[in-house]
Amino acid sequence: MPTDPRSDDELIALANAGGEGGRLAFEVLYHRHRDWVYGLALRFTHEHDLALDVTQEVFIYFLRKFPGFALTAKLTTFFYPAVKNLAIAQRDKARRFAGGDEALASLPDDSSSRGTMTGGDAGGGSGGGGDSGELAGILGCLSPGHREVVLLRFVDGLSMQEIAAALSLPVGTVKSRLHHALAMLREDPAARRFFEESG
Repeated sequence: MPTDPRSDDELIALANAGGEGGRLAFEVLYHRHRDWVYGLALRFTHEHDLALDVTQEVFIYFLRKFPGFALTAKLTTFFYPAVKNLAIAQRDKARRFAGGDEALASLPDDSSSRGTMTGGDAGGGSGGGGDSGELAGILGCLSPGHREVVLLRFVDGLSMQEIAAALSLPVGTVKSRLHHALAMLREDPAARRFFEESG
């Protein structure tokens, strides 16, 4: 699909208005953000099929918000908690089906694995590619809460305020977590090329 110059706000207004124009506007929003949603879902589920299921569920959830959806932050900030909650639910369901404790032990929590559905442009953020395995190893020393903030800041490109909104945390808490995470990462020379700012 060709790049649409309209902003998310403009497309959401059209989607709220309904009709054929609203349907087409939602389709643009889907194509713009689906790879980002998928990449985030993959980060939590570690499974391509589960990430695809989560992506579908997230956009069904999003569609049900219309008409009447009001965007109060970046759309990725709105998507983040929905993706996280649905991905964790899917991952836990798959683990129970796969046989309990052994499956739980086999998957590290919240790794930074990323990918795209189609190879097209993601709706936001950056990262992935050949560096993802190395980055995952580097972040292994962090707690899940610190790792989550680092990934949102440096992989997804969210601002402090956007991270706070996505995680329902005070901005001060986000800054503190990022500061402590970066202090730990500075001890690893391999981390320096990934994280260049102090937050």
